[in-house]
Amino acid sequence: MIDRRLVQNFDWGLLGVTLLLALFGFLTLYSATATVSNGSQQMIYVKQIIWFCGGFVVMVMAFMINYKLLDRWADIIYIFCIILLLSVLIFGKFVAGSRRWLVFGPLSIQPSELAKVAIIIVLAKYYSNVASPKGLQFRELLKPLVYTGIPFLLIVKQPDLGTAMLLAFIALSMTVFVKIEKKTYYWLLGSAMVCAPLVWFILKDYQKKRILTFFNPDRDPLGAGYHIIQSKIAIGSGMITGKGYLEGTQNALSFLPEQHTDFIFSVLAEEWGFLGTTVLLFLFFMLIFLGLKIAHGSKDPFGTMLAFGITSMIFFHVFINIGMVMGLMPVVGVTLPLISYGGSSLMTIMVSIGLLISISIRRFMFE
Repeated sequence: MIDRRLVQNFDWGLLGVTLLLALFGFLTLYSATATVSNGSQQMIYVKQIIWFCGGFVVMVMAFMINYKLLDRWADIIYIFCIILLLSVLIFGKFVAGSRRWLVFGPLSIQPSELAKVAIIIVLAKYYSNVASPKGLQFRELLKPLVYTGIPFLLIVKQPDLGTAMLLAFIALSMTVFVKIEKKTYYWLLGSAMVCAPLVWFILKDYQKKRILTFFNPDRDPLGAGYHIIQSKIAIGSGMITGKGYLEGTQNALSFLPEQHTDFIFSVLAEEWGFLGTTVLLFLFFMLIFLGLKIAHGSKDPFGTMLAFGITSMIFFHVFINIGMVMGLMPVVGVTLPLISYGGSSLMTIMVSIGLLISISIRRFMFE
């Protein structure tokens, strides 16, 4: 029997924003693939709708379950995701120079997407137990460093620099949120500044090329710089009101690469213009605002950390993807939540929103 108070406290605003963003995604995906001659790509929007329906079921399951149970299951969820990441390196499907997917019959899943939720849950459990008004000391940060470092290295090994970077940003934002002792903070900041140049020597050649292209796309306009140049043309050509739905020429003439995944925002900007992208950004702002409101309203430390971690994940997805397609950040292959095509990505976002709703509707238990 469903508790009547859960229905009364249901977060209809969060659900409404999620549905509106998903509708934006369906419309844009249809437009992005409508003129593609490849039959399988033309059905991408249908596949996305099917994934969304599955995701909606998972979202309902997530908010029906008491999120506090995740505190007990955190270590098991984390270990399970590490096993999946190890399995990818051994049994994963090899596509375009990387192993990122596990194939189960007609389904392909990307464990690195699930790892983002796993790291949020395990860090939320740890930080909610050790948080102190004085801030965390260095020894208290060793465990989170290990928790984050293992999946980070396994994802870099695939290689998938974009997801690995997201994982690091999520962990960093949660760590800063819980507060670090001032002395430890300065020590870590200094160490990061010293070690940062060494990262260059670890990067693969194509990753170095992406960073160099970010600073100067015109150095290789027909190669590494092609993606970002065409993306900027598409965004700029949309101007104020856009060219109209299904009227985007950069997309129709196949100038835009990965138009249904990484560069979906460029398709939307060309067709809907500044006004359309403003509406989209407002919806994302509302999604992030509602997530932070849920984190602030939770009286349970674990719920607060969990909600903040999920909200930071959504924020960094939006920030990096839009920054990437506008040439403000290197191209690292990060999807736009609920808009870009991708089953694993969509399911991850939906279960995360389900957890946010679970935290929101159970806040009365702590009042």
